Amino acid sequence: MADAATAPSTGTAPHGSTGPAETRRDFLKLTTAAMAAVGVGAVVWPFIQSMNPSASVLALASTEVDLAPITEGQSITVMWRGKPVFVRHRTADDIKAANDVALNTLPDPQADGARVQKAEWLVMIGVCTHLGCVPLGQRPTDAKGDFGGWFCPCHGSHYDTSGRIRRGPAPRNLDVPEYTFVNDTNIRIG
Repeated sequence: MADAATAPSTGTAPHGSTGPAETRRDFLKLTTAAMAAVGVGAVVWPFIQSMNPSASVLALASTEVDLAPITEGQSITVMWRGKPVFVRHRTADDIKAANDVALNTLPDPQADGARVQKAEWLVMIGVCTHLGCVPLGQRPTDAKGDFGGWFCPCHGSHYDTSGRIRRGPAPRNLDVPEYTFVNDTNIRIG
């Protein structure tokens, strides 16, 4: 019977120890996993980036409007986020007409003071709340409806000098965007 110390050597390491073959195998596994992770990242990254807003959208996130050149009684239209925004420098008569309305007679009751930050400046999104048309009333020659504000000829919605729905199928008032006065003659919409 042969002694364990005198047993012939097979040239392999005993079970459980790491030899040159196992070290190489571990290195190849780690390298392959790292390359796979880099490959997945290279494929997924463009999809993640495509979900970020484009530069043109970020540029439209807010817009500044100079109010100085707008004379009393004049309206202008500016674009913000692809929508027209009506800015009207209201006259004393416009403000009085807006304040003299009994709120209980309005389909969408809202006080004029809740729609403006300064009584002489009305800022609202110029999209009819019925089906998304752009109401008339910005130009001096436009029909302003029965209440001196805006009129949507597509379906007959009439808005008053505060942009509130007074007659027609529109379910609510013209929307007021978020805006702030930067100073006395400039506003930032958005």
